[in-house]
Amino acid sequence: MRRRLARQIAVASLYQTEMNEVSIEVAVDVVMEELHGENEWEEELQGLTRTEQFARELAYQVAERKPMLDDMLQQHLTGWQVDRLSKIDLQVLRLACYEMIFREDIPAKAAINEAIEVAKYFGFEDSGKFVNGVLGKLILSLPSHVESKAEPQVEQNIEGNED
Repeated sequence: MRRRLARQIAVASLYQTEMNEVSIEVAVDVVMEELHGENEWEEELQGLTRTEQFARELAYQVAERKPMLDDMLQQHLTGWQVDRLSKIDLQVLRLACYEMIFREDIPAKAAINEAIEVAKYFGFEDSGKFVNGVLGKLILSLPSHVESKAEPQVEQNIEGNED
């Protein structure tokens, strides 16, 4: 299974729901059809079934929790409103927020690193930096982070990542 590809599929699907006002089921179907037809991400499509299942799970779970995720993100946006964010950056942030809070199998720092890479892939020039900044604030508020003293150097990488 290719988790980054699954995240890209999930973000593209969530973006479709925002822009075209379609259900998440239809959006994932459209993105998967495009992936199979055009091989947009230049990936080998062997073994895509598990990747697709993971992508669907992520997209469905994020779509189901959108209002709660937006409220949580709003608390960590400085000078921004959720409804004023770039639509693609917002989908990346929602997905990472979901992974950080609800997915015990995905370390929060891994979710942040993946979000930065997905934001760079889909977003604008500074999307990776923006996503990193918001999620860097979010991780500091998570109970698991407060309870376990993270290594200072690791934290510096999350907040100071220039890529």
